[in-house]
Amino acid sequence: MAPIGWGIAGTGRIARTVLPDFIHVPDAHVAAVASRTREHAESFADLAFSTLPDHPRPRAYASYAEMLEDPDVDVVYVATPHPQHKPIALAALAAGKAILVEKSFAATHAGASEIVEAARAKGLFAMEGIWSRFLPVIREMDLAVAAGEIGEVTSVQGDLFALRDFDPEDRLFNPELGGGATLDLGVYAINFAVGRLGSPTRVTAAGSLFPNGVDADVAMLLEHRGERTATLAVSLRADGPGRMAIHGTHGWIEVEPRFHHPSRIVVHRRGVIPQVHEAPQSGRGYSHELIEVGQCLRDGRTESTIMPLDDTLEVSRVMQSVLEQVGVTHHDDEELPHG
Repeated sequence: MAPIGWGIAGTGRIARTVLPDFIHVPDAHVAAVASRTREHAESFADLAFSTLPDHPRPRAYASYAEMLEDPDVDVVYVATPHPQHKPIALAALAAGKAILVEKSFAATHAGASEIVEAARAKGLFAMEGIWSRFLPVIREMDLAVAAGEIGEVTSVQGDLFALRDFDPEDRLFNPELGGGATLDLGVYAINFAVGRLGSPTRVTAAGSLFPNGVDADVAMLLEHRGERTATLAVSLRADGPGRMAIHGTHGWIEVEPRFHHPSRIVVHRRGVIPQVHEAPQSGRGYSHELIEVGQCLRDGRTESTIMPLDDTLEVSRVMQSVLEQVGVTHHDDEELPHG
């Protein structure tokens, strides 16, 4: 089978961070890149050519629509700010392309639902790019939980703090670009909880806002069936370890900081010496989700079993509830971004 051709929509921080990991992805190549300006697209194409020596230089497009017409693009990695995810993802699906959409999947739950409905209606592959789900040590952790090493899971506790200087023009803080702690940090914590406890039956949240109205700090309590809970906290204006723990009736598992890209976990059981599990990631850690996309496409699957679309929808529903409770409203763009 021919190598899978990737098209990268967006040339910002996350796209440049993920790019080097394509060197660890077999039978894949970056065929094209698109940005709103020719200069940015050409610059990224040059970076790809120098970073991935065994790959040909990707074609550079000054519009997303043009890239979606490229017959060598099989799957589009949507790496733009959150509000732009929906129109790009929908346009890619309309063009018959598979999609990997960077977390958060969309700026709103309605936007996420629209993308999922379109992908399922067309029978095309779609997945949220939340790299932590695919890391080897997290996969080991899930196997340990499934094997009953800590008994029945009762709760999840964790935090993800990332102190940043407030700059209203930066994407992290810009309300027009989906800024704020929930969509950038809360998505990791909520995803972790949903992945281990399922859908919460009740969501309670409180938080504080930056002067421009985006969320700075958020504390969450998720209540799940069977009297299980997740207590989570995220912040863009304070530092913290970035820890996560899964508690059970026979012990607990500590995911060593920072939990969204760990290389080791520690299993604690009553009366037993703690067991350390280490599983280094490949490259920067993003290669594992890229490999999953390729494997799904080759197997003819339209969803990943590791990061199913129902989980994406559930996480987006919880985030929507959290944002409403702390007083933040986001929107999804309706049209393709252009220069």
